[in-house]
Amino acid sequence: MIEIIELNNNSYLMEKLTNRTQFEYKEVNQVVEDIIEEVKNKQDQAVRYYTEKFDSVSIDDFLVGEREIKQAFKSICPKLKSDLERARDNILLYHKEQLTESYTITKENATLSQRVRPIEKVGIYVPGGSASYPSTVLMNAIPAKLAGVSERIMITPPSSDGTIKDSILVAASLAGVTKIYKIGGAQGIAALAYGTETIPKVSKIVGPGNIYVAMAKKKVSGYVGIDMVAGPSEILIIADETANPDYVAADLMSQAEHDPLAAAILVTDSNELALKVQASLNRQVETLERTDIIKQSLRDYGAIVVTKNITEAVDLANEIAPEHLELLTKDPFTLSSDIVNAGAIFIGEYTPEPVGDYFAGPNHTLPTSGTAKFSSPLSVTDFIKKTSVIYYDRQTLVDAKDSIIRIARDEGLTAHANAIEIRFRNELE
Repeated sequence: MIEIIELNNNSYLMEKLTNRTQFEYKEVNQVVEDIIEEVKNKQDQAVRYYTEKFDSVSIDDFLVGEREIKQAFKSICPKLKSDLERARDNILLYHKEQLTESYTITKENATLSQRVRPIEKVGIYVPGGSASYPSTVLMNAIPAKLAGVSERIMITPPSSDGTIKDSILVAASLAGVTKIYKIGGAQGIAALAYGTETIPKVSKIVGPGNIYVAMAKKKVSGYVGIDMVAGPSEILIIADETANPDYVAADLMSQAEHDPLAAAILVTDSNELALKVQASLNRQVETLERTDIIKQSLRDYGAIVVTKNITEAVDLANEIAPEHLELLTKDPFTLSSDIVNAGAIFIGEYTPEPVGDYFAGPNHTLPTSGTAKFSSPLSVTDFIKKTSVIYYDRQTLVDAKDSIIRIARDEGLTAHANAIEIRFRNELE
């Protein structure tokens, strides 16, 4: 089901990972382009058409009413509601530390400032149907609220009876979502990007989705902001002979169950552990609900890589730059300081990846496909914008004018130079 390879097959492993992109399907591109154009031109009419076509439900009013939200609070399991509240509090605690303030520098008669302002309207996409994730609501809406975004607009696909899962509505209320609309897919992304008669245009769109949602976000990027175009999920585990093979196998499958394109990789310096994990995977997978997806993911994009030592394992991990990186070794804290490329690092055998997905507090929206080499998890700073403010009085400009003019003329931009010179032309003459 999952192959064991030597480190000298590193190029083979990297080829497997880089060839699993979901953005090269021409038919998907064309469908998404057509949907976006239809929504731009026909607005609500197109959104209703595609909602009925893809979600098998006819929706007259997309907006979720207060009555539906109140009913969700009555219907939800009280223990689950409490769990969501605890997760919310952890996420709030972690993300509060990311708040950024404006600052001003005064130098003689010049003032230089950076003003920090929240984005005014943000769209939050939350998957629906069989893959409804209240954790996604919390992870996206809470940083937006902390940043001061005034309109936090959530969209999520309805089920075939036109309802939204109770936990999604409760999480949205707990996280401070201001409006919820029953739409999803590429048509939902287009509606947020361009606006319709009933759905407001936003300035930025965040949140995960299927291939159509991801492609739609990519298409509208630049017209509106987006958080990232996330690829299939990934987990890489560095483990030595002290690791529990059943824990390692379980953690690999926790990401493999997301998608047949998900990548689950163990890197170890222990041949014995490699064989034990392989055997444990074969046993455990038969007990899980998403068996077929897990098997396909592990077969096509999973691997157990055996290295000479843990140093080689770390080097490989930094080259891959995985979304999730677990350290199941004798001294994981020391080892963590050598990790420079990862979306999130999980230290020790009692910190499996789901701790971060649901509860700990750091954001679970993470860079994928090697982009952790230059990208970061979703944070409060994704929901703010910064403006530079510059003030010079006359004397300060007098002191700087010759330098500015010389630089402008060196670049061949004489109009730039003129904008300075004109203020002192009488003196220059």
